[in-house]
Amino acid sequence: MPQPIPADEQAQDQQLLDRLRPSRIVLPVLIGLSVVGFMFWRSYKPGDLAPLANAKPLWLVLMVLILLARDAGYVYRIRYLTEKVLSWRASLDVIMLWEFSSCVLPSAVGGTAVAPVLLHKEGIPLGKSVAYIMATAMLDNLYYVLAVPLVVLIGGDALYPHEALQGGLIATLRIGFVLSYVFVTVYAGLMMYAIFINPQSVKRLLVRLFSVRVLRRWRNKAYKLGNELILASGQLRGNGLVYWLRASLSTAFVWTARYLVIGCLIAAFIDVTWPEFWLIFGRNLTYKVILLIAVTPGGAGIAEGAFPTFFGKFIGTPTMTNFMVLLYRILTYYLYLVLGAIFLPRWVTRIFGKREAQKVMSS
Repeated sequence: MPQPIPADEQAQDQQLLDRLRPSRIVLPVLIGLSVVGFMFWRSYKPGDLAPLANAKPLWLVLMVLILLARDAGYVYRIRYLTEKVLSWRASLDVIMLWEFSSCVLPSAVGGTAVAPVLLHKEGIPLGKSVAYIMATAMLDNLYYVLAVPLVVLIGGDALYPHEALQGGLIATLRIGFVLSYVFVTVYAGLMMYAIFINPQSVKRLLVRLFSVRVLRRWRNKAYKLGNELILASGQLRGNGLVYWLRASLSTAFVWTARYLVIGCLIAAFIDVTWPEFWLIFGRNLTYKVILLIAVTPGGAGIAEGAFPTFFGKFIGTPTMTNFMVLLYRILTYYLYLVLGAIFLPRWVTRIFGKREAQKVMSS
């Protein structure tokens, strides 16, 4: 006789399915396409699309290969981070639904809120699931911490779009970039110290810090984070050098691939020099600051609106820039909405059964 599902797990399952319901696609698509449509309406000139006739097939193929390699890297990373408990198929499902949730939830929430539950439903104990996702967050943050000094060294002040923003806005962007870097560095450092050295002391620090009156409203979240760090430390500390080497290299691979896409897309239609190509790569990290504070699902509308500010100088005319915005978001955003809608019913059927899949797809 099957055991009844505990009430708290039922609530967790329902929350997961609610966050992943296909109807969530509608709002970000409407927002994103409305912004792009407005941008085209404001500046469209048919003659400005002439560079499309001179597309470079090699760069287009390279861009597609990078997109495929990035997703393959994510699948590889989650499979080996979970110590091969996930099969290749389960790893692919998890990554596709993780990307989907990142597209339909606000950027501040992202797919990280959903990912532990996805792993748990694949048969990994919830404690381990949280630990694995915290490991990915730590590695992602460490990539950013290490990459920023390199791109600053390469690009310097050109990382900021002086040609599109006036002095006051540039100063604000620079402050936001520095503050985000400091925050990510401190957060990554605390996670490393907690996981590998002393999680209890980090928990006490977080609780004391968020007991200050101004921060007290987030005290419960800080307490929860402290408990998760203790749990993650217990699960991950014993893993050897090979485990962390694979995880680190795959993280560096997927994020580098992620940041290369815009450069490849622009180079496929516009002649860019290698210094310009690497400057485009570097500007991705300042562009990310805007996306981090986006409140819309997947940064919809904000990502499209900010794109010309950061990359328009390398493209030329507003019409061509707007076309690049649309193509970029199709490849890196709308595609994952479609893939998520394809993978979701298959995954729900495999995990919950056909009846629940029908309910999800009809919601």
